[in-house]
Amino acid sequence: MTAESSPLTIAQLAELAGVSTATVSKVVNGRSEVSSETRAAVEELIRRHGYRRQRRRSTGAALVELVFHALEGDYPVEITKGVARVASAHELTVVVSDLRGDPSAGDAWLEGVLRRRPSGVIAVFSGLTETQHEQLTRREVPLVLLDPADAPARTIPSVGAGNWNGGLTATRHLLELGHRRIAIITGPDSALSSRARLDGYRTALDLAGVPVDPELTDRGDFLIEGGLAAAHRLLRLPDPPTAIFAANDGQAIGVYHAAHQLGLRIPADLSVIGFDDMPSVRWAIPPLTTIRQPLGQMAAAATELLLKLARGEPPAHNRVELATELVVRESTAPPA
Repeated sequence: MTAESSPLTIAQLAELAGVSTATVSKVVNGRSEVSSETRAAVEELIRRHGYRRQRRRSTGAALVELVFHALEGDYPVEITKGVARVASAHELTVVVSDLRGDPSAGDAWLEGVLRRRPSGVIAVFSGLTETQHEQLTRREVPLVLLDPADAPARTIPSVGAGNWNGGLTATRHLLELGHRRIAIITGPDSALSSRARLDGYRTALDLAGVPVDPELTDRGDFLIEGGLAAAHRLLRLPDPPTAIFAANDGQAIGVYHAAHQLGLRIPADLSVIGFDDMPSVRWAIPPLTTIRQPLGQMAAAATELLLKLARGEPPAHNRVELATELVVRESTAPPA
């Protein structure tokens, strides 16, 4: 909103746009039955002048919108459980949406959000676009980012984990076992958590006086298949690694499959450490050593933060970061 005017009501917006109040109401509430030209005109007026919302009606179900960049693996399950635990205690319903990794899908999702008028939105592993954030702000729908994909704006509350320290701790564990040929399979370059874990890995090697070998860094995608392909490349090097740090548990399972296909034993021939501590990895053979990321606690913290915003209470801190910790199981051992 600019300083040129105070926020306008629906009736004032309708008069300026030359349309009915019903049309403006449809735009404000994300309804689809409005022409693109009219919608753009009303949205521009709202952007310039602001929108003075009438007091919300107390009728209807109270909702928390939980939107994922993509619903894949165990990660969304742990997040959803943490959000649902807090939401249930406050008699709120959780609506889960999947953008399927496609930013353009967010436009249709946002229309649904504006129709439902939830208590707030938790966006997981995504920052949403600037336009989407502006639309939520104009409609007074609070937003909290959980495990954001990139560094969030200082004005947007977010909850994350100690990814840099987790990468440092994982690599130090392997160094303390005696490994020096330590490879890493990162996540996507675009992911804040992936970059932080890689930085932690490099810092641990540097502090130990072990040169960082570019051949031992392979880019992954946080998926099992990506871990499998990267591990095959690493393990076929002329001087292969004796240990691999996979930047999430899914990729670590991919490393397990690659080792099996190449006739290598874990941990006798190859040590493997993951990141997340998903419930299923304790049942891997052998059980996976990993860095525990407290996803359930992160989700609960994000939900509590969102509810404070919905009550009009400013957060004590715009950034909440929970600690990670090493969980040692049977997939790591001294090098042969």
